[in-house]
Amino acid sequence: MKTAFIIIGLISLIYISYRVYTTVSLAKGLEQQIANGAVILDVRTTREYEMGHIPGSINISLGEIRHRYSELDTTKTYITCCSHGLRSVKAEQILKEKGFRHVYNGGAWTDLQKIAKP
Repeated sequence: MKTAFIIIGLISLIYISYRVYTTVSLAKGLEQQIANGAVILDVRTTREYEMGHIPGSINISLGEIRHRYSELDTTKTYITCCSHGLRSVKAEQILKEKGFRHVYNGGAWTDLQKIAKP
């Protein structure tokens, strides 16, 4: 029983730390990037995207990004997002490996939506 409480406590601490980190990251100029024309790239599945998304965002799932990255313009700025921010980190890394120089992780789409203005 004690072990279960410790595990739950650690998971809660990790989650809270992640949420604080994401909030701080969003404050690091993503709003300005969006104002300057950055494209929001939602890497959730099509089904997730259809259930709700940021207006004007592009949807290419993380599972498809390695095959569909050529549809994107390497000279543009992209902000990746997903449901919680984990897939968007991976998508950011993949795009940078493919030669994209201006890619930022926007974390959870619901958090990014708060600063994105259509």
